[in-house]
Amino acid sequence: MRARIDIGEVETRTKIRAKYLRAIENEEWDLLPGPVYVKSFLRTYGDFLGLDSRLLIDEYKRRYERPSDHELRPIAALSHERERAARGPLLPAWAIIGVVLIGVVVALYLIGTAGGGKKGNGTPAGVTAGTSKHHRPRHRTHHAPPRPTTAKLELVPTGTVYVCLVDGTGKKLIPGKIFSSGQSIPTQTAPKMLLTLGNASVHMKVNGSAVHVAPSPNSIGFLVGPTGSRRLSTAKQPRCA
Repeated sequence: MRARIDIGEVETRTKIRAKYLRAIENEEWDLLPGPVYVKSFLRTYGDFLGLDSRLLIDEYKRRYERPSDHELRPIAALSHERERAARGPLLPAWAIIGVVLIGVVVALYLIGTAGGGKKGNGTPAGVTAGTSKHHRPRHRTHHAPPRPTTAKLELVPTGTVYVCLVDGTGKKLIPGKIFSSGQSIPTQTAPKMLLTLGNASVHMKVNGSAVHVAPSPNSIGFLVGPTGSRRLSTAKQPRCA
């Protein structure tokens, strides 16, 4: 208001709908699509107004976000781990040694049996060592094709969708951007990629094969690799904010 900027101008410049801008101003977070969008909208709106968007996001996290479940390990689980460590291995050392010795004896017996069978298998009568080379069986060696070492990810937005993509080292390939239908999302290639989508408004292909993105009330995550993709839990999804 002090800068005399109309809310319609902000909507045009930031691509954030006016109703979401008013919800941010009034701290009505339940009116926004989800927590992933809140931090993205705060960063975009803060940068547009010339504010420190990082401080805005940190304040939002401090006041409204809770630690994820994987960060809060139950005390009972820790005590069980300590008890297992104190008890030591389930089998005593003499039992392990006995199992190993039995395995060695069985292996030696099998080797000896196989050797005796080979000695009794002589050359059939009428067949000499000088068999013509034209009658020798030919063995063809089939080499398996090399396994792929990288994955290819293609995304096409069908509506407004938030995209955060990092590689296996944590490098941000798509650093938390919002795309609209008709916009182009760059194709990415890496040995391993972790993907977070704000919703299911996207067509997705991994290594040329279509992947179904099922709608979810929360953000949607995938682990993408050379052999395909699998869903990620909310706790394991990358965060670009």
